[in-house]
Amino acid sequence: MKHEDINSEFKFNLLKKDKSSNARLGKILTSHGEVNTPVFMPAGTQATVKSLLPERVKESGAEIILSNTYHLYLRPGHKIIRDLGGLHKFMNWNRPVLTDSGGFQVYSLAAIRKITDEGVMFQSHIDGSKHFISPEVAIEIQEALGSNIMMCFDECTPYPVDFDYAEKSLDLTIRWARRCKNIKKNSNQALFGIVQGGVYPELRKRGIEELAEIGFDGYALGGLSVGEPKKSMQEIVEGITPLFPEDKPRYLMGVGTPEDIVECVGYGIDMFDCVMPTRNARNGMLFTNDGKVVIKNARYRNDSSPLDSLCDCYTCKNYSRAYLRHLFLAKEILGVILNTIHNVRYYMNLMERIRKAIKNDNYEVFKKTLNTKLIRRRKIS
Repeated sequence: MKHEDINSEFKFNLLKKDKSSNARLGKILTSHGEVNTPVFMPAGTQATVKSLLPERVKESGAEIILSNTYHLYLRPGHKIIRDLGGLHKFMNWNRPVLTDSGGFQVYSLAAIRKITDEGVMFQSHIDGSKHFISPEVAIEIQEALGSNIMMCFDECTPYPVDFDYAEKSLDLTIRWARRCKNIKKNSNQALFGIVQGGVYPELRKRGIEELAEIGFDGYALGGLSVGEPKKSMQEIVEGITPLFPEDKPRYLMGVGTPEDIVECVGYGIDMFDCVMPTRNARNGMLFTNDGKVVIKNARYRNDSSPLDSLCDCYTCKNYSRAYLRHLFLAKEILGVILNTIHNVRYYMNLMERIRKAIKNDNYEVFKKTLNTKLIRRRKIS
């Protein structure tokens, strides 16, 4: 019996296709609510969207957030979260949660990890202690967390690598995906397979075919935005996305500039995540409809205008650029909070506009208009 036949709490409804592109409008149904796609998932890596109360995250329009298996396994521990009622209760978030399997984080520990067919032995970045995660352990952790969407454990293929390495990495990821599927017990949690294969289209194509044969609730493109040229990333996404099963959500992992989101929605991607809006907010780089704003710049010292006159977020309704600059330079916590409120809302508003354009069958016009503005405003102010 295929996985999609036994999952009782997760469904994906493809509602509409744009007539001018491959963009799709859809709805994900989970036990914790609905998610309209295309969707951007703010990063709640350690069971928190950094600096924001859950209520503020909801006010931004976020319908789903992402948390990370690797980090929560190390601290505070998945069994503690399970015993305290699961991740939703633990972090006071009653909307859907997707948990990344930890494959990318293990990839980032290249100097202190060892990969075998059984799994990955690695050292904690916190205290240097040794740990082992296998496909079975990754599912055990995610089931304990109780996320709505789990990800298969994978080897994130680095860049650059030759064809032989990428092929072996893909084969390992597929074997691990099968083990994840076989060990999964909770029918109320969805499981997504991850396609690897580097920048080699023939490997990506084979990955999709073999994962679809195993059968998953959704499919993700992993191993992109890891140093490859942007053109290579776009060529892979454009060429491979239409090969995914049409009736399942398609998730592009870790790709999240506004430009990339707008481009890749046009290729048929439904789900995105990235730390960019929250990380950039902490670093004082803010997204606006008039271009990027580096709030520390002296030009904002006496600027009484809101950060973005077209934005409806709490920050833009109540505070000036001059005040935000003061908070940033004074290293006040409130500055990080207000910056993050705005950046997350900017992304949510972008996704709302994207969905409206698809609904109105004019996504290509929307994309060209927005990309023209983004290119014109690319220079950081």
